[in-house]
Amino acid sequence: MAVDFKSILRLVFGLSMIFIMNRVMARPDRGDFEFLPGRKANSSVGRGNWTVDEKSREMRYLNEDNMLLSLISGDEMIDKEYKGFSIVEMVESMFSAVANGIGSFMTSIIGPEKNHKSRSARVSYKNYQLIRLLPNTQGHVNELKELKETEPEDIKFWTEPMYNKTTDVVVSPDLISDLKMFLKDRAIDFQVLIPDLQKMIAYQNPKMTKEQRVDLLSTHGHSMTWKRYHRYGEIVKYLEYLALRYPKIVELITIGHSYEEQPIKMIKISTGPNKKGKAKPAIWIDAGMHAREWIGSAVATYIANQLVEKNTSYAKLLDNSDWMILPVANPDGYEFSHTGDRLWRKTRSNHAENQENSRFLQLVNHYTKWLWGKCEGVDPNRNFGYHWGEVDEGGASLDPCHETYAGPRPFSEPETKAMADYILANKQNIKMYLTLHSYSQMWLVPWGYTYSKPSDYSELFNMAKKAVGAISKVHGTDYELGPSSDLLYPTSGASDDWAKGVAGIKYVYTVELRDRGTYGFLLPASQIVPTAREIWAGIRTIARLVTGST
Repeated sequence: MAVDFKSILRLVFGLSMIFIMNRVMARPDRGDFEFLPGRKANSSVGRGNWTVDEKSREMRYLNEDNMLLSLISGDEMIDKEYKGFSIVEMVESMFSAVANGIGSFMTSIIGPEKNHKSRSARVSYKNYQLIRLLPNTQGHVNELKELKETEPEDIKFWTEPMYNKTTDVVVSPDLISDLKMFLKDRAIDFQVLIPDLQKMIAYQNPKMTKEQRVDLLSTHGHSMTWKRYHRYGEIVKYLEYLALRYPKIVELITIGHSYEEQPIKMIKISTGPNKKGKAKPAIWIDAGMHAREWIGSAVATYIANQLVEKNTSYAKLLDNSDWMILPVANPDGYEFSHTGDRLWRKTRSNHAENQENSRFLQLVNHYTKWLWGKCEGVDPNRNFGYHWGEVDEGGASLDPCHETYAGPRPFSEPETKAMADYILANKQNIKMYLTLHSYSQMWLVPWGYTYSKPSDYSELFNMAKKAVGAISKVHGTDYELGPSSDLLYPTSGASDDWAKGVAGIKYVYTVELRDRGTYGFLLPASQIVPTAREIWAGIRTIARLVTGST
């Protein structure tokens, strides 16, 4: 039987680090909480189905000065307790040296890693709950933000805490009762949206039988259907089918390769130059930047289907515009969300070697998780080279274990670099940049990195207002319209800001697709077509205005 020396060394080193971490700085854990009989929460919102459990208990630290799950940051600890050369710096150097030593030692034994693909087992979300919170005071918001900033493994925020706006969190079974008591004690209303995430994951995407696949291939020439979500390979095969079946209007382009060396495929849909022999204005659409947001990629392929296989219905539109569609901007992450972790957000890269200068707590967090392979990935929508790494108010993190990790540098990810290189090479023709995300039902206008607005904001807003109106006419679905920094939160290093601020594209928008949180990232496949139909109506409307296709 083969011995996994790497796993053994990781285990020994990890336990050593945890021991040292506990000796250097004590951190409260769940055992430090005291549960006492408490006051009944007073629900003052009165919003219909917002409910609060009658069984109320009070959760407090034994130290009354601390908030739930609050933790002094590494920088604050260093600033307050150490001057000059500190024990923290010494331990940090030791960790770096030992980690690098282990890496070199293991490379000498087993050789360099040849296949970057993850070997992790599939993550189960059995009995995890999606809970919606309604903070109705600024104090509520501050408490939830403090909880979020600690980034506990068992509580994941799907939306940012904001005053008088709902906040959605995923909670593990071990912490459900604790969190509910914490909320009740502070009179923060909550509602369980999904009582078991794993059941919803199973329900979300109906399986396709072999017979159904064969039938689709024989009748349509491909297995693509908008009644289910497809794997990356199936999406690529559909793009290849379109290029083979409609060579006069479809060009399949590989703009680069992912970290795991998958081809990043996009299609250009064009009927050729305009009547004057010049290149036509182009519309860029990308989706799937965040791996778990499957609906975006489904909508992008739907739009490609409409423009290509039903091109006679959009002859005027194609006479006046070209279309560049990238259905999956993050193929590694997207595929991993199908095979490993349905709620994975980032890319699948590993930048452990770039973290040597991190402070103590970030370093401990990074290396302990790195030992078990949990620090992969960068948030691609924080990795673009425009106001990159502005972490104070920018919705980004420099911690490689955080979901919004901006990466060690701008365009550290081959996926974002491939996108940027292609867009810059074609920026003279691209008149509108659209990036599809989920969820929230919002049409977002720049800027995202600041609360200020671009000089042409009114023009961008009024144009988008027509698209939002067209969307509502299809199924009556309402989309909020405004700057992302106002409707969501500030984001630095995002693709939309880069497209406007660096590539110089005038009309730039992020579209947050269905829904408003009933399903969140687990939107059932039955909603693909309704979502795609309404968004396509909005995009057609704005594309005609931008390109002059009246």
